[in-house]
Amino acid sequence: MGSRLARACMLGLFTALLFFPWQARAEERFIDHGDGTVTDLKLGLMWSKSDNQGDIDWKSAQRWAKYTFPLLVPEGKREGWRLPTLDELRSLYVSAKNYAGYETECGIKVKIARPFVLSCGWVWSSERRSITARAFNFQRGYAYTDRLVHKRGYRALAVRPLEVK
Repeated sequence: MGSRLARACMLGLFTALLFFPWQARAEERFIDHGDGTVTDLKLGLMWSKSDNQGDIDWKSAQRWAKYTFPLLVPEGKREGWRLPTLDELRSLYVSAKNYAGYETECGIKVKIARPFVLSCGWVWSSERRSITARAFNFQRGYAYTDRLVHKRGYRALAVRPLEVK
């Protein structure tokens, strides 16, 4: 009986040691600087921690990311901000079934990585074609196309490279 318990304990310890380093690395992907910015170590990017906090069309979202958001961060972090690509946005979506996400101010539940804070569920990307642009749905985890002039429920996140030239 004692040897079974010892083997079970050893197996449990071995499993925990294998799993723990992966868990720690996953949690270390994002560094919240406490100044409205978050570093993404996986992609080598700096993000706005929260969105623009209101309905916004694509052109206004682009201007917010490039001109307005930089005024909200410390002086050394004001260069190079833009709207993210779809792949960059997609990387923030948490598809794990055990992650419940949270309800936004507009009443939609989203599944975006912490520490990001969205006030609604749809975020514009930088990808534009004629009178349409691509957006990402953080409620259901997919990208789609909509007209540039639509704004209800849409938000903007800003992103930039860690090293700005």
